[in-house]
Amino acid sequence: MDLGELRKNYTKDGLTEDKLNKDPFKQFELWFNQAIETELNEPNAFSLATSSKELDVTVRTVLLKMFDEKGFVFFTNYESEKSKQINENPKVAAVFPWLPLERQVVITGKAEKVSTAESLKYFSTRPRGSQLGAWISQQSSVITSRKLLEIKFDEIKRKFLDKEVPLPGFWGGYRIIPRTIEFWQGRPNRLHDRFKYTLHKDGSWTIERLAP
Repeated sequence: MDLGELRKNYTKDGLTEDKLNKDPFKQFELWFNQAIETELNEPNAFSLATSSKELDVTVRTVLLKMFDEKGFVFFTNYESEKSKQINENPKVAAVFPWLPLERQVVITGKAEKVSTAESLKYFSTRPRGSQLGAWISQQSSVITSRKLLEIKFDEIKRKFLDKEVPLPGFWGGYRIIPRTIEFWQGRPNRLHDRFKYTLHKDGSWTIERLAP
């Protein structure tokens, strides 16, 4: 297969500054809701890039679970590789790839832990199986077999039988506090529309068009 022949001409929509909301969070909400309405698979999935203090970079897909004017929140094991890297270097980047809409949103900023109360509020809404799974997965660590996971899962099910599953002390959320938010809309002939919001110290945002 000639990968050079794998191409698509983007024609669904265009983006101009007069169409943009001056508030990047409201603009994100608009596009996010449109992604949901279009019934995209996992519209809240995004790629999260982190790096260690030695600048070793890793990336993985996580799920957005809430957002507001303070930032974008996801949840994870605080002993995972991503968490260790965030503790060493809080600067992160995120990409929402809404490809069927020929769109993507790119966010850069820093990640910080949410409060225990916020983590508990979300944890209590998770399916019981997911709550139990959070207790037994030492995320990113090497394991010898899947059977070991299944044994641990059965043990934790028995431990919390007929009880509420408590929030693990090693599990919770991070909030990405954005410094920049870029909205990308595919256009014909690779002349894509790109607009980047940049946050300033006074809390205001500037909007700039970027070359494709």
